[in-house]
Amino acid sequence: MSRDPAPAAAPARGGRFPLLPRDETQGWVPYAWLIYLPTFFVGPAVNGASPLEWAATVAATLVFLAAYFRGYWVSGRRLLPLIALQAALAAVFMPWNTGASIFFVYAASFAARAGPPRVAVRIILGLMALGVAMAWAVDPPLYSWITVLVFVPLIGGVNLHFTQVGRANARLRLAQEEVEHLAAVAERERIARDLHDVLGHTLSVIILKSELASRLAERDPERAAREIREVEQVSRKALNEVREAIRGYRATLDDEIARARSFLNAAGIRGEFSITLLPLDRAREEALALALREAVTNVVRHAEASVCRVRVESAGRACTLTVEDDGRGGLRAEGHGLRGMRERVEELGGSLALSGAGGTRVTVTVPAAGPAPAPLATPAAARE
Repeated sequence: MSRDPAPAAAPARGGRFPLLPRDETQGWVPYAWLIYLPTFFVGPAVNGASPLEWAATVAATLVFLAAYFRGYWVSGRRLLPLIALQAALAAVFMPWNTGASIFFVYAASFAARAGPPRVAVRIILGLMALGVAMAWAVDPPLYSWITVLVFVPLIGGVNLHFTQVGRANARLRLAQEEVEHLAAVAERERIARDLHDVLGHTLSVIILKSELASRLAERDPERAAREIREVEQVSRKALNEVREAIRGYRATLDDEIARARSFLNAAGIRGEFSITLLPLDRAREEALALALREAVTNVVRHAEASVCRVRVESAGRACTLTVEDDGRGGLRAEGHGLRGMRERVEELGGSLALSGAGGTRVTVTVPAAGPAPAPLATPAAARE
């Protein structure tokens, strides 16, 4: 009868329909279920009830309506007194008004939201037992027996089903909201990592080239101008990369190797590169590319090195990037860049290892996706 699919926990006030909470799933339907209430007035009308009986009937109806509408504002244990009140009205009035058996049906309709399914079933069975006992004692017409034996379990069971469906839908909505929230958090973290990788490297290049141009301004104006033009190019490229990072950054290992060569050269650090690589999917190539960018940026910023060696090699079903320098070594606290690198690699089932003895070594390993293909042509070790 009172089909209310969602548990009414903390409903919003001020709905479109008076006396009811704001609930788009039920709307005006609770008013429609009151169509059974006139049954309570049939007996007094047919039997010629006295004014006192009519007054009692009207008073009982008002009490029932108060309990009925209140039942849409509460749920769980707070429904139990309302269910008991409706059952009591049925028990009190059935001896002289058999139409009161309809109150058992209304009580059963609220039982579905009074607790877990096993509690609801017990309440419905209890209402049936009380209704049968009253019908046995009063010996009412057949329709009262039908009301107690058919409509009480039927309406109670139907409402129990829709309540369970509503609870499942509510859990599904919560799960979807949680998934959307986690996706938004992951996207923010991705953008933060990518912006750190993009800007950290690029701004370091700009600083180095600007300092170099400043030193060369007087003794070699031509080279200083060339360095300033490169600063302009790097800045424009950085702007495009920031836009790409917000949309979803696409880094390639070839690009990052070229960047690393240029960056190390600008910093006066000799770069030694050895590349042997299996074909990688986009996610793994990006992870290695951004790891290379972060590692080389740290070498330039912190290592005080003269040589930086970069190796990319494939062994079995894994690809390994190693960046090591001959600088001051030692391990500092893991900052945003290394933390982002580690998170990105571990999401792919890979690992990151750091060593600070005799310089710093960063080793990143990611599994190669798909069946093992033939390795790409291996270029000779490039040095500059």
